[in-house]
Amino acid sequence: MIVQSVEIKSGGMGMIGTFIILIVSTIFFIHGKYRADLVALGSLLLLALTGIITPVEALAGFSNSVVIMIAGLFVVGAGIFNTGLAIHIGNQLLKLGNNNEKKLFIIIMITVGVFSAFMSNTGTVAVLLPVVISMALNLNVSPAKFLIPLAFASSLGGVLTLIGTPPNLVSSNTLAENGFQPMHFFQYTPIGLVAFAVGILFMVTVGKKLLPDNKAMNTGKSTSFSANELAGFYKIYHSLHLIEIPETSQIIGKKLSTLELTTKYGITVISIERKENELIPLFKHVRITPKTDTVFEQGDKVLLFGDAAPLFTEFDLTDLTNESEAKRHFLAKQYGLTEVLIAPQSSFKNKTIRELQFREKYRCSVLAISRNGEYIQTNASKEKLRLGDALIIYGEWEKIELLAEKSADVVVVGRVSDKATSAAAQGKAPIAGGIMLFMLLLMTLELVDPVLAVLLSAFLMIITGCVRSTGDAYHKINWESVVLIAAMLPMATALEKTGGVTFMSDLLLGILGDYGPHAVLAGFYVLTMVLSQFISNTATAVIFAPIAITTAINLGVSPYPFVVAVAISASMAFATPVASPTNALVMNAGGYTFKDFVKVGVPLQLVLTVVLIAVIPLLYPF
Repeated sequence: MIVQSVEIKSGGMGMIGTFIILIVSTIFFIHGKYRADLVALGSLLLLALTGIITPVEALAGFSNSVVIMIAGLFVVGAGIFNTGLAIHIGNQLLKLGNNNEKKLFIIIMITVGVFSAFMSNTGTVAVLLPVVISMALNLNVSPAKFLIPLAFASSLGGVLTLIGTPPNLVSSNTLAENGFQPMHFFQYTPIGLVAFAVGILFMVTVGKKLLPDNKAMNTGKSTSFSANELAGFYKIYHSLHLIEIPETSQIIGKKLSTLELTTKYGITVISIERKENELIPLFKHVRITPKTDTVFEQGDKVLLFGDAAPLFTEFDLTDLTNESEAKRHFLAKQYGLTEVLIAPQSSFKNKTIRELQFREKYRCSVLAISRNGEYIQTNASKEKLRLGDALIIYGEWEKIELLAEKSADVVVVGRVSDKATSAAAQGKAPIAGGIMLFMLLLMTLELVDPVLAVLLSAFLMIITGCVRSTGDAYHKINWESVVLIAAMLPMATALEKTGGVTFMSDLLLGILGDYGPHAVLAGFYVLTMVLSQFISNTATAVIFAPIAITTAINLGVSPYPFVVAVAISASMAFATPVASPTNALVMNAGGYTFKDFVKVGVPLQLVLTVVLIAVIPLLYPF
């Protein structure tokens, strides 16, 4: 009896400690001063250091299948976005709007909703944001009329499938951990379709009238151009020449430095394609970035920048130039073109490209200088650089990335890693689409465990080049989301272990139990929905899903309607700009205020609450 009393007391103290840590964490989540993943890690450490959970239990979240699956889904989504498949499909669907504002409004919501059912909500909105802004401006309509619907549709679409949003995965996994069958891939789809349809209907009728009509806003237009756009803008292609060195050429055996092609002719040797191995066809051609001591060989295909006409007669060269062939060699997947600006405190000022030995030091070629609207190509290497000059540089993406990271003398325009990734994945949209369909097939037919289907698809995205490299795959993972989920899962363990889950279940039953399971389900829906307006919807699902299952068991009914209520309500985050990353993403672009989200989001929340609380028990009976 004494031992039992001590255990109860210890459990009670542990439960109080767990609730204190949970409340403090929630306050920090709502306050928003610190990143959500840092707050979650802090709560995890407190739970472990106070002995509420063991170190093994504290770290268990990082090996959880849901966490691994979400990380893998970021890689799969990256392959879809990198290859241009997402924006291509989005553009095609949005064209169906035919310059009709109401039709475009509906198509935008359906498009982003369908994408969000299978890919990252944030990634989907980020890709379609500039497309939607452009189409709105073409219609002479404020983009603010479309961007809140864009964000809301991504949250509504996320609940359509198992992988659409983390709360769906967390809730399904919680069912499996408690001995119940996890949710199938399309098991959320019936209630998801109801929420999606109601949401679109509301936004097309009432919501559209509540949206602001902001004329002045940050459209999010980037000053960064793709390599192909830059090449066209600066007329690079007109100065590209592809030559081949025949056996009769006098250039064979000579070093690049002795020929003085730049000083004498204003020519830049960009790259050399050389036959390396005649015995192995797959590897017989290699591409060389020329150095000063590079020696030309018979059969070399050389890409030149500048007026190459004088070289053909002097060195007996074969001209292979045509625009498509030059483009193919110039914008090869591992090579790129970008702009760099001379930084205010740069040591490059008043020095020439030649004095800086730019090519030898950074392994990139400066093709031209853009200065006050003037394009300097001829003898660019002899021009003294000025503050504000933009250098048009060409080289391997890895070298350009290194320049962006290491040099304080220049500022590289745009995200080089994104440009490099898009270039590497060019033309692979069908492959990415095939991998995506393959993953969905595996998950729908349950041929393998869902986490294996996702990891296999992520692996295929990397080895097929839809994602440029393993390093790029890691870069595309939203580690804040992954760590947040992994660090919050032990909170559910602590609540279960200390009796907190039972306590909260009993409390809710004590208040609403006499009114039947419908009232209890409504209580779970409203509590989860309100909390998810201020803290991560994933964290909310982690807390409430196990409580929902325990409550259902105590009521003697099926846990599925309660778990579905938690998963769906956690994703209905419309009332504040901090409720969802997608809301935050469109806030500045649309020129919205906090009040705009409240004005549109709260009525939508109320309508969805009434409809979904009524429909959930019909689709997932008690």
